[in-house]
Amino acid sequence: MRIALSLSLALVAAPAIAASADPTTGEKIAKAECASCHAIGLDAEAKSPDPKAPRFIDVAKMPSTTELSLKVFLRSSHRNMPNFILAREEIDSLASYILGLGER
Repeated sequence: MRIALSLSLALVAAPAIAASADPTTGEKIAKAECASCHAIGLDAEAKSPDPKAPRFIDVAKMPSTTELSLKVFLRSSHRNMPNFILAREEIDSLASYILGLGER
């Protein structure tokens, strides 16, 4: 009974989490937190300020980039990146923004 109730609650809560993703907010986060190293926009000619940092448009177009892979990446620390901590809603929004770059 508890397992069924837990699964039911998880299924009901899942759309609420997805609904919190706002690409406009994600773009603001990218400008504030990521743009000092990454090219974050759609400009195909833009270069990242840090040559080692991939452009977000290139990340978005990688076959391995999915919503889940971005969210896992953004929740993990990486040797070549600052260790910043984002709230779940911020991660959802940033992932939504990056994925949207690949759709344009």
